[in-house]
Amino acid sequence: MASSEDFERAFAETDPPDRRSSRRRPARAVILALVVVLALMLIVVLASGQGGIIEVNADQVAVIANYLTGETQVHTQPGYQFFIPFLEQGFLFDKSVQLFVMEGDRDQDSNHVKKLTVRANDGSNLWFDRMELQYRIDPLKADVVLADSGSGDNFKINWVRAFARSILRDEFGKFSSSEISDPTNYNIAAAESRDRLNAMLNDHGIDVIQIITPKPKFDERYEKAIEDRKVANQEVERIKARAEQLRRERERRLAEIDSTKTVEFESLKGTLNAEFISAQKERVRIERAADAYKTRVVGDGQASQARLMEEARGMREKALKEAEGLKAKTEALAKQGEVLVRERLAERLRDIEFSLVPYTKDSSPTRVELESSGGTTAALGGGR
Repeated sequence: MASSEDFERAFAETDPPDRRSSRRRPARAVILALVVVLALMLIVVLASGQGGIIEVNADQVAVIANYLTGETQVHTQPGYQFFIPFLEQGFLFDKSVQLFVMEGDRDQDSNHVKKLTVRANDGSNLWFDRMELQYRIDPLKADVVLADSGSGDNFKINWVRAFARSILRDEFGKFSSSEISDPTNYNIAAAESRDRLNAMLNDHGIDVIQIITPKPKFDERYEKAIEDRKVANQEVERIKARAEQLRRERERRLAEIDSTKTVEFESLKGTLNAEFISAQKERVRIERAADAYKTRVVGDGQASQARLMEEARGMREKALKEAEGLKAKTEALAKQGEVLVRERLAERLRDIEFSLVPYTKDSSPTRVELESSGGTTAALGGGR
């Protein structure tokens, strides 16, 4: 097949030499222009993602959209992706971390707006000099980003800006001015804000990674009051630390005392144990001595008891015999009657000397009789 140069050469041979040189220059210029136009068209097609090939960088994710079926394919790995020109189209999205900044007194662009002001629940106003939200698209939801936000960087324009300010105001406004000064509380508010933003933005393929919250600012008088309170809190903490130090010192001293007393107690316990053992030995000795004494005393008592019993039996026999004799005498006395009584009386009176002096009430007695125990009677005349 003849090329354009062969055709031009053959055509030029039929012309005169002067016409050949004048017609060769315009033909080359046309060909060069066509090449340039084709190259530009190819570049435009490739740049628009309709050239059938697209390069995916490490910080990008590609979406291949099929215009005929409406299906999309997400490619997260770096490299070249191929598709059918004009029937399919490739779109690239930036999957690196984006920064949304709230700073200053006016909006600069979609990702840099004026500072965040908040009204606390006690009515005071506060603000943050610079608050940063780090976000990015979810690579696996790049087709959702394409459907909801369009191609390119359109996802950076409105989504975070539309929700961030109102949600942050709501969450930080739940605290009073004194509470929001506590880092724990404004970190809680930042975490709650992130969760609420993700609940709204995840369905659109946007993921909020982190909210960097600085210390809130107040007006000058309130700042001074906060500073004074901070100083007072520091003094309270110092006092608490001192109290804790004293408590530990007290515990240390109590531990030392307890240790000393424990040693003394153990020593005293050892002494008492030794004394107890000695007392136990002494108790055993005394018990043995008491048992021996008891045995001896009981033996002596039993012997004495036996002796006394014998004596008692002898005395009883003697008394019985005496009683029997007395009984016999009594019976004999009962039989003899008055005579025996008189005999006994006479026996008693035998050794007794009597002095008798006769007397009478009659001044002139005529006769006196003396009767002896033998029954003899003596008569005395008057005047004898």
